[in-house]
Amino acid sequence: MKHDIQQLIGNTLRRGVTIAFVIALSGGLFYLAQHGREPLPDYTRFASDEADTHTHYTTLRGILLGLLALNSASWMQAGVVALILTPILRVLLTFVDFAAKRDWLYMGITATVLVVILANSLGGK
Repeated sequence: MKHDIQQLIGNTLRRGVTIAFVIALSGGLFYLAQHGREPLPDYTRFASDEADTHTHYTTLRGILLGLLALNSASWMQAGVVALILTPILRVLLTFVDFAAKRDWLYMGITATVLVVILANSLGGK
């Protein structure tokens, strides 16, 4: 049982990073296919364009809607979200492992780490 959960945690990390890479790479290639021949904007001066808000890929809802609309920036952002979720899933699996072993001290420590990660991820601005 011990070897199985450790194998599962290791595989989760490897597969999570691989999946995140494939999603982000797909979005990047799709973006280049769409915009690769466009001229570069003038970055020597700052221009605030109120009409150009990027909320479609800065919120989870916007990313999900962008995925359905095949928006390349949303696909790249989804890769970043998958990469962020990978260690969170690892901590969750570690918590389950300690719970199965009835190791209350490390279960409490892992639960605290998980709560801190989730609070910072969901409550951050």
